[in-house]
Amino acid sequence: MLNTAIKAARKAGSIINRASLELEQIRVASKQTNDFVTEVDHAAEQAIIATLREAYPDHAILAEESGAAGESEYVWIIDPLDGTTNFLHGFPQYAVSIGLQHRGQMSQAVVYDVVHNELFTASRGRGAFVNDRRIRVSNRPFLRDALIGTGFPYREFGRIDRYLELFRAFAEGSAGMRRPGAASLDLAYVASGRLDGFFEMGLAPWDMAAGSLLVLEAGGLVGDFKGDETYLESGDIVCGNPKVFAQMIATIAARV
Repeated sequence: MLNTAIKAARKAGSIINRASLELEQIRVASKQTNDFVTEVDHAAEQAIIATLREAYPDHAILAEESGAAGESEYVWIIDPLDGTTNFLHGFPQYAVSIGLQHRGQMSQAVVYDVVHNELFTASRGRGAFVNDRRIRVSNRPFLRDALIGTGFPYREFGRIDRYLELFRAFAEGSAGMRRPGAASLDLAYVASGRLDGFFEMGLAPWDMAAGSLLVLEAGGLVGDFKGDETYLESGDIVCGNPKVFAQMIATIAARV
């Protein structure tokens, strides 16, 4: 199943890379404020779905552009182009994200950074890898020394004051903040120790599904803002190495 996901991600990556050479010719539509979709998103998603359907015709699919299809104990959760706004601006931080959920638990994960040709993969119980090299979360013990990733609200602004309060707390309490703009890659960077922690509000399941398994299989922890496992449902996520994760949860709890 992991190999099938890798095959699908690489097919989507080829479509995206070709399109990146002619950005000015891409047709863009707006789903809602600051939330864009392109013909590239659709083409990449269809390539992924076709590959998965050929191998596993009975599996269900939850995809960003085409929604949910089918009922099964296996559900593929797909973001064909995470970081569409970055892609449209030529900002080299976007990825293909494919996760497989089995009976409610993430079991396979692929996050493919098509710009840098970095393939992050994980299977439940078997560890996490980038280009077949084992990765682990960082061992930095203190939040004050940690590099923390985040994602700014860009569609829904009803909780922006809450977000800004948390942003200030982490900006003041960490070694630095980063906002590259593709949550799946942010999670992959936590898994590989490039970031020590990450938090964001209001994400969709396809933004987090594959990346969350990468973090867990790399020895990290993932939760919602209370530290619970409902992040795929709530859309609010915190992750990090175990010590930084605990301090991030405590920082959030102190501001509830």
